[in-house]
Amino acid sequence: MSMHDHADVHVHPSLLERGRRFIGAVTRDPNARADLDVARVVDQLKALGQQPIEDLTPEEARRQPTVADAVRAVRAEVAIEPAPREAFAHDVSYPAAEGDLPARVYRPAGVEGQLPIVLYFHGGGFVLGGVAAYDAAPRAIAARAGVVVVSAGYRLAPEHKFPAAHDDAVEAYRWVLEEAAALGGDPARVAVMGEDAGAALALHVCVAARDEGLPLPVHQALICPMAGVDLETPSYAINEHARPLNKAMVGWFFGHALPDAQTQDDPRVDLVGKADLSGLPPATLVTAEIDPLRSEGWALAEKLRDAGVAVNAIDYEGATHGFFGMGEVARDARLAQDAVARDLACAFARDERWTRIGRAL
Repeated sequence: MSMHDHADVHVHPSLLERGRRFIGAVTRDPNARADLDVARVVDQLKALGQQPIEDLTPEEARRQPTVADAVRAVRAEVAIEPAPREAFAHDVSYPAAEGDLPARVYRPAGVEGQLPIVLYFHGGGFVLGGVAAYDAAPRAIAARAGVVVVSAGYRLAPEHKFPAAHDDAVEAYRWVLEEAAALGGDPARVAVMGEDAGAALALHVCVAARDEGLPLPVHQALICPMAGVDLETPSYAINEHARPLNKAMVGWFFGHALPDAQTQDDPRVDLVGKADLSGLPPATLVTAEIDPLRSEGWALAEKLRDAGVAVNAIDYEGATHGFFGMGEVARDARLAQDAVARDLACAFARDERWTRIGRAL
């Protein structure tokens, strides 16, 4: 099976960017394969002073510049005007096992009535990130899909190791179901979504809902999912020294997030190798070429399909890990956001094409 057999759709680079890819092949620099607009953001991260987090403590790593910081810097550098606010947000909190946790609720501008809800979980390897740092993606999905998006924070490691984040994610889902009307949404139309570690949490919510008899989410959108524990896959080899995520960083995340090595055998952690994925809702699964997690994303799509789950897998060549939140300055991010928004709208409309052919048209 070739690399391209894993995804339903591949988004290819331009002619100029193919020249960069040739240089990358010669120099063996994975980031030389990046699309120009994505590369500008990643380079800006370095210019802002980002250090290799594997050399930092979690507290130091949390003070590092983020992709959102780099996007703002690029926007200022190339004089891109901020896009009009097509979604508005307000901060709330939700009850969890050890007290209230932060959440941010997004609603598309000028839309009245009860809307579908997307429960979103941010990335950051279970150690970094938060609802403020990951504002771009949920805001874009609210506007593009015409839905309420609830971005739910969760406890971070190493202060709160596994399974704290997973437990919080399920509590957030219960809260959204119970408070949907107050959030301006429809409790019968709730989907889940997440980026990297957040994608693992979104999928875990689906599994927990199935096992605990909760209403299943209508759909799951998994962006560059952190879905396995094997750090020797082809994409780890190719992207060992990639930016903004590399092999050493993923090892650092696991070292802080998991209480011991045996936890890697838990099906909530090793989704590709150990989880039962049968009976789950349809999925949109996005992967990026310059991402050590790409191979496990493909493996997850295949495992979901083998379990009878409809999957629309979309692979973006020339994109890096974290590209999904670069929509203000990067074309592929906007394309990916549009694709996810379309699939969510299709699922909320209960379009039978999902169950018929396994992907939205």
